[in-house]
Amino acid sequence: MSELPNCPQCDSEFTYEDGPLLVCPNCGHEWSQADEAAAADNDATRDANGNLLQTGDTVVVIKDLKFKGGVVKGGTKVKNIRIVEGDHDIDCKIDGIGAMALKSEFVKKA
Repeated sequence: MSELPNCPQCDSEFTYEDGPLLVCPNCGHEWSQADEAAAADNDATRDANGNLLQTGDTVVVIKDLKFKGGVVKGGTKVKNIRIVEGDHDIDCKIDGIGAMALKSEFVKKA
């Protein structure tokens, strides 16, 4: 019998196959092995809506982001982003503020 992966949401080891899907009996999460393989292979940066972000893209900040010294207002357009490794995975320059590191979960692709 093949070894099934743990649940990606609750890390339960009691997953089982139901047709093409894997199911977690603890939390009820369902996913396919193809989705899991794509997620493992695809270490890409995605925005709040799940769109793929690349260096050079233009994004829009989706909520007010407070930082020491000011606020980046929701709706601010940020051009020519640079994708980097780390917790704050976007480097950019924002007009009127300067250099800034953002998390991709707080932007959407323009």
